[in-house]
Amino acid sequence: MTDQPAFASDFLKTLQARGYIHQMTHPAELDAAAVAGVVTGYIGFDATAPSLHVGSLIQIMMLRRLQQAGHRPIVVMGGGTTKVGDPTGKDASRPQLTDADIASNIASIRTVFETFLTFGDGPTDAVMIDNDDWLSTYGYVQFLRDYGTHFTVNRMLSFDSVKLRLEREQPMTFLEFNYMLMQSVDFLELNRRLNVTLQMGGSDQWGNITSGVDLVRRVDQKAAFGLTTPLLTTASGGKMGKTAQGAIWLNADQLSPYDYWQFWRNVDDADVGRFLRLFTDLSLDEIAALEALEGAAINDAKKALADAATTMLHGAEEATKARAAAEKAFEQGQVSSDLPTVELPRGEVIGAMIAAVATRAGLTASNGEARRLAQGGGLKLNDTAVTDGAQNLVEEDVRNGVIKLAAGKKKIVLVRPV
Repeated sequence: MTDQPAFASDFLKTLQARGYIHQMTHPAELDAAAVAGVVTGYIGFDATAPSLHVGSLIQIMMLRRLQQAGHRPIVVMGGGTTKVGDPTGKDASRPQLTDADIASNIASIRTVFETFLTFGDGPTDAVMIDNDDWLSTYGYVQFLRDYGTHFTVNRMLSFDSVKLRLEREQPMTFLEFNYMLMQSVDFLELNRRLNVTLQMGGSDQWGNITSGVDLVRRVDQKAAFGLTTPLLTTASGGKMGKTAQGAIWLNADQLSPYDYWQFWRNVDDADVGRFLRLFTDLSLDEIAALEALEGAAINDAKKALADAATTMLHGAEEATKARAAAEKAFEQGQVSSDLPTVELPRGEVIGAMIAAVATRAGLTASNGEARRLAQGGGLKLNDTAVTDGAQNLVEEDVRNGVIKLAAGKKKIVLVRPV
C-alpha cells in the first residue's frame, strides 16, 4: 500500500480522478508499463448466481476504464473457484453448485459484460475465460508440489478473509482455506497464457491479490501488479447494492430496467457525485456541475445518474422508458405500462388484506412492514393513502385491469389480478 503519486498514464490518472484506487503494488512500475504499451489486466467473478448484482459494478467499471484507456481487459469467470467458495466476509460455507449450474450461471452473466466491454480478437478487445480450464486439470499431489511450497500457513492466517472468520469463531473448511492458493495460481496461469500483468479487485481481496503478485514474481520472475478499489458503502453506511427488498441484480430477467433506474434515482444526496464518477461515463466537468446542484435541483442530478447508469446496462431506449414511467407515476400520478407489474391469482387479491398483497407483490418485505407503512401514511392504493394495512381490497380497486400500490415516494408496483 502506498500514497498515490502523480501518474503519467491515462489509465491510472482516470482511476485516481474518479476515486477507484484504494491500494496498489508497485505503482511506479505499473504507471510506466501503462505508458509504454498495452497492459492486460483481469478481475475474477465467481458464478454463484445467474446474475451479478450492483455490488460488482465497480469491478466491471474498472475493466471498462482499462479498455477505454487502450488496454486489454480479461474477465475471469470462476468456474473452478466457484466449486470451492471465497470465504471472504462469510460466516458459513457456500452451498456447492453442480457443473451444470455453474455453466448456466456463467452464460447468463456474460450477457451483462457484453454491454460494458467490447469483446473480440484485437489487441485491446476483452476476453472471457473460465479458470476451471486449468484448475480442474491439476492433480492434488501435483498442485501441492508445484505451489504448496510458496505459501506459508502463518501468512495465510494473517489475511483478513481468514482471521476475521476465525475471530468470529465460525468454522472454515480446508476446502475454503485453499481458495487463496487457487486465486494466486489463476494469476500465474493468466500471466503465462495471456500475458496478464495486473489483477484488480475490491479491497477485501487485497491479501489474495498480493499473494498472486508475489507468486508470479517469485516463480517466473516476471512483472505483476495488484490494484484494489475502496470498500463501497452508501452515505448511510449500508452495503452497496443491498436494499430492504433484496439485491439490485444486473440481469434484466432478475430486476427490471425500471427498478434499476429507480435504484439510482433514489440514492442518497451525498452519494450522487461519487456515484456519477464511478458508474457513468459523464465527463468530470459535467459531474462537477451536477454535484453542485442544491435543494430540489439535486433530483436532476439523480435522474442524470439513473439515465446514464441504466443506459450503460440496458440501453438508451429502456432508460428513456423507465424515466418516463417513473415521472408519470410519481410526478403526474398516472399509470404506465412500463411500471413493474405482478400478476397474482384474483382470489388472492380481491378480499385480501392490502398489507398481504403489497408483500406478495414485493412492495414490502413483510405484512408487518406494510402495516407500519400504512400507519405512517406511506402506503398508497391508486394514489390515495391507506391508513389501515388490514383493509381488504375490492373489485372497485381494479382500474384498467390493475391495482396501483405505492410505498412512499420511491416504489410503485402494479398488481394485475388474473
